[in-house]
Amino acid sequence: MTPRSRPAALGIRHLVLAEIRHRWVHAVLALASVTVAVASLVAARTALRAHDLRTEEIVAAKQARAAEQMAELEDDYRKIMKGLGFNVLILPREQDLGDLYAEQQVSAHMPEAYVDSLANSGLLTVRHLLPSLQQKVFWAEQGRTVLVTGVRGEVPLVDGVRREPMLLPVAPGAAVLGHELHSALGLSEGDAIELLGRRFEVAECRDERGNRDDITIWIDLATAQQMLGMSGLISGIHALKCHCAGGQLGSIRADIERLLPRTRVIELASEIVTRAEARDRAAAMAQTSLAEERANRARLRAEREAFAAVLVPLVVLASGLWIASLAWLNARERRPEIGMLRAIGLGSGAILRLFLGQALALGCIGGVAGYAIGFAGALAWSGAGEGRALFSAPVLVTAAAMAPLLTCLASWVPALVASQQDPADVLREA
Repeated sequence: MTPRSRPAALGIRHLVLAEIRHRWVHAVLALASVTVAVASLVAARTALRAHDLRTEEIVAAKQARAAEQMAELEDDYRKIMKGLGFNVLILPREQDLGDLYAEQQVSAHMPEAYVDSLANSGLLTVRHLLPSLQQKVFWAEQGRTVLVTGVRGEVPLVDGVRREPMLLPVAPGAAVLGHELHSALGLSEGDAIELLGRRFEVAECRDERGNRDDITIWIDLATAQQMLGMSGLISGIHALKCHCAGGQLGSIRADIERLLPRTRVIELASEIVTRAEARDRAAAMAQTSLAEERANRARLRAEREAFAAVLVPLVVLASGLWIASLAWLNARERRPEIGMLRAIGLGSGAILRLFLGQALALGCIGGVAGYAIGFAGALAWSGAGEGRALFSAPVLVTAAAMAPLLTCLASWVPALVASQQDPADVLREA
């Protein structure tokens, strides 16, 4: 700026401030108009951002709750399976199922080493491996036919994950009696019995189950093998199908029969499959609920965004027209002043800067006020507690640029017309 233009610039700024003070009603009306325009834009954008943040919070909370519910279902599923018992039985292929089901007669055996091979195979579709040796025998000491089942502790899998056993082992020299046996014979825990010439202490008397377990005597596997003359042999392996296998029994059969030659796999408890399917349906419902929540929030956001897309431009347009009207009115009322200023040597450019300077000043003030009002209004309406999360630098920059631009564009034509007036004509009319 040259030394000559610096006083002129200082004079323009002085005239702008004097004009705002003198015609404060016009200034307040124009300031209110641009403030409303900016506030509507800021409020709309901030409210949409608050909606997005709230959507994320709701979905995250539902996801956390769904995860908790699935964990509870997983625990319930584990307990249900444990209560129902083993649901997979691995038998020798030569075993006649008719003899096994109708007569409880075991007609084939397989090596006990099979259970260790299965445990060390890394197969993750079965859990809780329990080898057993079962034989229907005549209990000469009591004069009745019973099922003798030799069991050992559950064989841990190679994955190394420690699991609570579903069936505790029977200690050597101890026996576990089914309900029909101990109730009919009047036996209690701690009593001594003789079975096939061997002495055992009753370690447990089981409740009634309504199946062959009620006439079963459980003893240690090694002892049963010695008593029955079947050293190193077992009649079957009980296992629990992992939920990860779902209903894919065919895949489990293929995996086990590949690892254990000449075996067959039987599924025992169809109730567990139903429970597993129910769990899968619960998981699907949880995912569907989350998807529906997202869709509902997205639809609500689209509605609000569409409303804002109409409302904000209308407010900005109305504010621009109002500012333009005030600028026209101001220019008409100030024709004598403009004529005198032109007569004393003030050029058209200075007159233009006078009008636009006032518009620029009001725009800057209105931008700050509009942003503050719009942000506070959106914060109060959305109920968000953390304002920093809703702050958006692009919205702030847009508001800071829009307000001066709006006031200058709306005042441009009236300012241009006022600056081009002939001072002689103005003074003659005055």
